[in-house]
Amino acid sequence: MSGFSSLAPKTKNLIVAGGLSGFVLGVYYYTMRAVGGSDELQVAIDKFEEMKKNSKE
Repeated sequence: MSGFSSLAPKTKNLIVAGGLSGFVLGVYYYTMRAVGGSDELQVAIDKFEEMKKNSKE
């Protein structure tokens, strides 16, 4: 960390901004993959609707 204090303030800001941006993008992509990864809920809803429709007939 001692090398970080010798950098210019603009450079420090760029390093912090890059780190934060990388973290935020990582969380975003992880969340999108986790949420969009499986469509189990929609499959269950479709099956339920089909069963409900068949029971009315």
